[in-house]
Amino acid sequence: MERVMQTETKIRAESGIESGPRGPGCSLRNFACEQNLLSRPDGSASFLQGDTSVLAGVYGPAEVKVSKEIFNKATLEVTLRPKIGLPGVAEKSRERLIRNTCEAVVLGALHPRTSITVVLQVVSDAGSLLACCLNAACMALVDAGVPMRALFCGVTCALDSDGTLLLDPTAKQEKEARAVLTFALDSVERKLLMSTTKGLYSDAELQQCLAAAQAASQHVFRFYRESLQRRYSKS
Repeated sequence: MERVMQTETKIRAESGIESGPRGPGCSLRNFACEQNLLSRPDGSASFLQGDTSVLAGVYGPAEVKVSKEIFNKATLEVTLRPKIGLPGVAEKSRERLIRNTCEAVVLGALHPRTSITVVLQVVSDAGSLLACCLNAACMALVDAGVPMRALFCGVTCALDSDGTLLLDPTAKQEKEARAVLTFALDSVERKLLMSTTKGLYSDAELQQCLAAAQAASQHVFRFYRESLQRRYSKS
């Protein structure tokens, strides 16, 4: 815990986001989320992270093709659609990472021989896209009522050339960064579910980024709770 607090003090606070629903001293960009936007999916959510926005839809548990059927658990598929054009290598790579994260928390054994499909549409990409996709997917799964052992969230960290750690970087900050690291964490014990990195960094910097992401995840999960409380208090 002391190590996490020490890491937090090293994080550069971005202007205008030092207060709000995620608490003082948090350098994450502003969040916004709306669930149940779409009528056709079983669950849907729009997640806004700064100027990065992703729309997610979840279909299922539903009937699955025989060729994709798994006898003891649900088949989980993820489709990521870019803002413009057809999916490329980058989208396929993100699909795999999101699918691995979802499979780690979804209780697929409760719905064997069925299909759960998560469809993600990028609305705008202003940095930390994978983290935003993970957050949108989680909120859409919650809206669909898919059983999960825990919630999950994505947090992206960037390291400047001088070693300064930035949480939730913008596209410009990612481009200028020496390394960009994205982590997926669960809500129960802040355990690492998935990580992907790009660039050069030391073992100490990796641990520093992970500790910062674990600290930041508390603010993301608090936002989840407040968003759900607001939604269900109206209904």
